[in-house]
Amino acid sequence: MFTGSGRYYSWLAFLTVLIGMGIFGYYRQAVHGLGVSGMTDQVSWGLYIANFTFLVGVAAAAVMMVIPGYLYHNKEVKGGVLLGEMVAIGAIVMCLLFVVADLGRPDRMWHMIPPFGKFNFPMSMLAWDVLVLNGYLVLNLHVPGYLLYKRYRGEEPAKWMYLPFVYISIVWAISIHTVTAFLYTGLAGRPYWNAAILAPRFIASAFCAGPAFIILVLEIVKGWTRFPMGDRVISFLRMVVLISGLINVFLLISEVFTEFYADSAHVASARYLFFGLHGHNALVPWIWTSITLNVLALLALVSRKFESRGVVVRNIPLLMLIVAIWIEKGMGLVFPGFIPTPLGEIVEYMPSGNEVMVALGIWGIGLFIITVLIKHAVDIETGVVSPGGDR
Repeated sequence: MFTGSGRYYSWLAFLTVLIGMGIFGYYRQAVHGLGVSGMTDQVSWGLYIANFTFLVGVAAAAVMMVIPGYLYHNKEVKGGVLLGEMVAIGAIVMCLLFVVADLGRPDRMWHMIPPFGKFNFPMSMLAWDVLVLNGYLVLNLHVPGYLLYKRYRGEEPAKWMYLPFVYISIVWAISIHTVTAFLYTGLAGRPYWNAAILAPRFIASAFCAGPAFIILVLEIVKGWTRFPMGDRVISFLRMVVLISGLINVFLLISEVFTEFYADSAHVASARYLFFGLHGHNALVPWIWTSITLNVLALLALVSRKFESRGVVVRNIPLLMLIVAIWIEKGMGLVFPGFIPTPLGEIVEYMPSGNEVMVALGIWGIGLFIITVLIKHAVDIETGVVSPGGDR
């Protein structure tokens, strides 16, 4: 996992620097408390939960390769499933770390662990989230781990050891983002989140940004390694991104129409997000940047003019979509849900430098995990690593 070219070492060194920054930021947070963050009593979820929400969608997106690869036995797509599951593992680890970072006292998590504490299952949506996230991580560790081990040994994998778990993971992947959406919609005191359309929007945006992220990973693997992977895998995922992106925009338009046409008392959060409220407009540039990037990227994908260009140019729309949906999940969802407060206060939130350091450190850990796992998987699949000795 830790042997490679100069570019590989440089990339790992860069991620190690990010991880070091994150450790320093988390050390300051552990010493001084969440007061070093931009969060307040009024806005108690910030950058950490925004990244958590986005990354749950990235993790769930691996199912878009599992379904055609295993359910419909598409051999070309199946070749990239292992790499998609490696991305899912890294994304889930980042999700869990962002939740830990958001806890002011993570050492008190034992209060949720039976028999020492009360798990409060099935009434608590948090308990459901703990189960689905950790369960999905175990599934994604088992299936590729077993297949890679059998490949390493040169043995035929037993279907009963992995195929049932593949089918379970298909349902489980949908559940992790659905439960995350229910965490928001179940909060009746936050009318901006209390909408039935939120869960479908989560799924649509997940199947847009997640496959886009996976395509970028596959493009790097295809360009820098001898991993056997045809162009149809990437073409299939680009179509998934386009369809999911169009559905996501349609659902966004539906939600905006419902909020503003009815002009109910609950429209205050949406008005603050899109146009500002009583002179407070910190999020307005962010959401309109997200919408602009979203629309331009989808137009580029529909026209297909970028597909025949170089690897960098043809993936610019995908990068634009990833940034757009990351903004949508944070600046456009988490933050405005707290503004105004139930008492009518408008307390704006922007992440502090310390929060940014911790977030970058967690991203560094996740990308480091994804990198070394994919490196090992590629080496096994291409025969570089084998029981007879590395070549």
